[in-house]
Amino acid sequence: MIWDALTLQLGYNATLVTIGAALLGIAAGVTGTFLFLGKRALVSDAISHATLPGVGLAFMVMVALGGDGRALPGLLAGSALSAGAGLVCVSWLSRRTRLAEDAAIGAVLSVFFGLGVVVLTVIQSMSAGRQAGLETFLLGATAGMLWNDAVVIATGGALVLLLALLLRRPMTLAAFDPEYAVGTGMNLRRVELAMMGLALAITVVGLKIVGLILIVALLIIPAVAARFWTNRVGGVVLIAGALGGASGYAGAALSATAPNLPTGPIIVLAAFALFLLSLLAAPGRGVLAAVLRHLRFQRRVHLRQGLLALAQGQPIYEPLTLRLMRRAGLVRADGVATEKGRARAAKALLDERRWALLRSDPRQETAAARYDGLTPLDTLLTPDQIVELDRNLGPRTAP
Repeated sequence: MIWDALTLQLGYNATLVTIGAALLGIAAGVTGTFLFLGKRALVSDAISHATLPGVGLAFMVMVALGGDGRALPGLLAGSALSAGAGLVCVSWLSRRTRLAEDAAIGAVLSVFFGLGVVVLTVIQSMSAGRQAGLETFLLGATAGMLWNDAVVIATGGALVLLLALLLRRPMTLAAFDPEYAVGTGMNLRRVELAMMGLALAITVVGLKIVGLILIVALLIIPAVAARFWTNRVGGVVLIAGALGGASGYAGAALSATAPNLPTGPIIVLAAFALFLLSLLAAPGRGVLAAVLRHLRFQRRVHLRQGLLALAQGQPIYEPLTLRLMRRAGLVRADGVATEKGRARAAKALLDERRWALLRSDPRQETAAARYDGLTPLDTLLTPDQIVELDRNLGPRTAP
């Protein structure tokens, strides 16, 4: 059944929901990249929690107007107004008072979420509110989602993605160098508002699928995971979008096989699995790559120390050093240096003497700073520099 869900064979509605969740994940990953790079991740948390009173108040208004209160466009509109109010409060507090932005976010987040809980409690006491199912907006759920709801979510995710791609250049500049952005004539305030607006839109669109508590994870986790794979902004944006889309797709598809489980946590767990994969396996910044770099460096240090010991006629006591040198063909099984080992040892000792002379010459300070004590000096210095060093060393430079 899981394979059927992943290959979109569980019916038309399940397919549409899965595609909508994938579009939402792509848009969230792309948008969250700029929040992450601009160190504004907590703002998305405030926005998401500020949507709760809007959902409840929109339900009450629609019921008062004679509807059943569960129309998704109306609930999303209410959450958007509430989240917008929360965003304005955060901006006003951080700009007009002495509160730092994180303190303003904490205040707005807690107050709006508390108000939302009170509104939901009031709704539960209403005859029309007992079966409203508004609690699904906390953790997300796709069970019973209507075709029109899925279309709204998919369309909203696609529009946010398009806007994020159109605004990627000014948002990148604002995230990395706001002072330069202002110097070029950019209206930084508008760009920041656009960034926050996109985060708000993703939060509102993703309420039904991911839920207001966990939507911040879909905004931030793909961007954080993508950062392990590349140092280029364009690459981070593309990878974050791909990881977010994969998380939304896999999470929504898997949740279709277990309707009793909330969709949001499954999507977030899928995102976390991709983050864990990136943390471990990314070639540049991953844990495995770091371990391999350390082991290679350790091997180079042992070989260097072993060669210097051979050149100076000293015994080698370290078992790992002996094992590595035997494996490299530098010494025989009995520990006696091979012809290759003697040549390499003489070269290592020569480089040590060259380096000592290099460090004592103020004119060669830059070149000396580049030497790590392991790399052959003739790969770092020009032939003329090598000749000058050997001339100053005298006749002892011969192996």
